[in-house]
Formats: sequence, structure tokens, C-alpha cells
Amino acid sequence: MKKEPIRVAQIIGQVLLAGVDTVVMNYYRNIDRTKVQFDFIVDGYDSTPIDDEIKELGGRVYKVESYTKDMLKSMQQYYQIFKDNHYPIVHSHMNTLSVFPLFEAWRAGIPVRVAHNHSTSNKGEGKRTMMKYMLRPFAKVFSTHFCACSPLAGEWLFGKDFYNSGKVRLIQNAIDIQHFSFNQDIRDRIRKELGLVNKFVVGHVGRFVYQKNHEYLLDIFSDIHRHNQNSVLLLIGDGPLKSQIEQKVARLDLGKFVHFLGVRKDVPNLMQAMDIFIFPSNYEGLGMVAIEAQAAGLPTIVSEEIPIQVKITNLLSYCHLSQSSGEWAEAALSRMNGFQRIKNDDAIKAAGFDIRTEADKLLQMYMSIFFYGEN
Repeated sequence: MKKEPIRVAQIIGQVLLAGVDTVVMNYYRNIDRTKVQFDFIVDGYDSTPIDDEIKELGGRVYKVESYTKDMLKSMQQYYQIFKDNHYPIVHSHMNTLSVFPLFEAWRAGIPVRVAHNHSTSNKGEGKRTMMKYMLRPFAKVFSTHFCACSPLAGEWLFGKDFYNSGKVRLIQNAIDIQHFSFNQDIRDRIRKELGLVNKFVVGHVGRFVYQKNHEYLLDIFSDIHRHNQNSVLLLIGDGPLKSQIEQKVARLDLGKFVHFLGVRKDVPNLMQAMDIFIFPSNYEGLGMVAIEAQAAGLPTIVSEEIPIQVKITNLLSYCHLSQSSGEWAEAALSRMNGFQRIKNDDAIKAAGFDIRTEADKLLQMYMSIFFYGEN
């Protein structure tokens, strides 16, 4: 008789093809699904770009009311899903908001409840930050196990002493290195398709939210463009502040040089077409796209808010948000003097960001918890 895999409920919030959903899908594609299967619980009832793939890989997709619309209804739906499926493990990636689904998992009698943090905070987000700080003391109340994408994220949510006790597992936001590895043929093809031949291409991947700091990114690009009229900016992603950024592009008279590409599934190919990657985030739990950029062989300039373990190669350098946009622009332009693109596969793998290796570690974590009750 065939043995059924351990089925783990993954709570990922909204599907944005950026951030948490991308991380969990990377693991899902590469984990041994004969031993562990994932079901996904997502916010909102609309179909998403990953629904069909999840089902094809043997998983199930459950839709719940967004907590921003009706928290009580959302929690009731979580409870019913947990109660109906009798999951042995629920793994929540909702950061401080994990307290709500994990409370329902506790109430439904789920024995293993994993709280996984991927973020930190910044005072510039006002009410959002206030809510994070209000919920943070409850992070360990209904959780039996604890994970984080970086030491910074682990310390922020669970406390420095608790993180240093060894009770928080570090789960890398690993990537498929081969998909991002530099490829000259792909670079030439994409640049031709997008009309970027002979252009200096600045790139960014991220949601249009305060965290990603697009306002400042545009200031930086404006200074770059002042020095190099052949430069263009590719913005990949979507989000609530997109129209605000579009308006600023118009004010700066950069409409012909800033390309809004939307949510894309071909980010690895688009990174091949870029010449430099700029990531001036106001805060990050990790900043996975900066790792992807290095895997693609891109010079990468990030803010001081990006954790130090993201600096895997000499391609990555730091600028401070207190520095002027002109200084960022100067740093970006200077990085291109005599630069030659190369593969960085071995360095990325050695740093622990190879998804195949890390997916096996996650598998072992689930199995050791399930079979041996390890903490």
C-alpha cells in the first residue's frame, strides 16, 4: 500500500508573485512531494497565477476572506479548513499576523504550528508598524515551532535572546540558481525584444509599497539619467502605490525612460537584460531579489537596511538612505567602469541559497517534527 505524504498547510496571504509566495513556491517545486505535500491557504477569492501549478503538483488551494476586509470571517474559514483536513503541520508565513491563523490551528487541535517571519518594520509605515508592534508579543503564544528568513527577521519577531537560544530555525529564501545564472544569449534576446539594445538598463523588482522606496529610486534614476541620457529604468511589480509612482515619473519628465513591466513570471530573463540593480528599501527581512541579482551577475546597490548575509559577492555594495540620490547615482555609474558580467553560481550555492539543497533541509525538518516530535 502506497504511503501518503505528510500534508502541510502553507499560509501565504496574498499571491503577488513577489516575496513570501515566491519563496514557498520555490520550495514546493523542489521538495520531494512523495514525502511531503503542500496545501496553500491564500487571501482573496480570485484565481491566481499559481493555482493551476499547485494543483498539477498535487496540492490544494483554499481561498479565505482577506483579513483587511473581514478578520472574523477569515479566522472562521481558517478554523473550518483546519478542522476538515486534520493537518499534522500548519506553517504560517504571515509574520506578526500569523497569530490569527495559528490561534485557529490551535483551536482546531493541529499539533504542530509553525510561525515563520520574513520581515521587520519601519516607523514610516505608521498604522501598519503600530499593528506589528502590538501583535509582536503574541508571536510565540500559539506557535510550537519558529522559523525566520534571516537572523534579523528572527530577532525582530521572536526576540534576540529567544533567537540566540537556538529555538528559531533559519530557513533561507533560496532560489533556483540555474534560472538566474548569467546567459549572454538570453540577455541579447530580451534586450532586442524590449528595445534596449545599446541602452544602460537600471533594474528593480518589488511591489509598489512604502517598504521598497520607489520614490527615492526615481530620484536616483533621475540623477543617473542626467549623466547618461541613454539610461532606462525597468520596474517589475505592482502594488497600491503604483499610480503615485507613475505621477512622479510624469513630474520628472521621465515617461519615455521608465518602463512599468507589471507582475512577471520571467524575472530571471529580465535580470539578464539589466546592467545594474538598485534596491533602496526602507526595510527588509532579507531582500531575496538582491540575491537573485547577484546570481544573474548584476552589480547590485542596496540600502543599509538589507541584512549583511545578502552580501554574497563583491557585486553587492551598500549605500545609506541618508546619502543623496546623486551619491547613489554616482556609485551606480562608477560600478560600470570596466565591468564584465560573469557567472556566480558557486558563490550563491556556498552561501546556502541553492533551492535544491535547502528544500531537502526543509523536508528533513518536517519529517523530524512529524516522526520524532523534534522542537
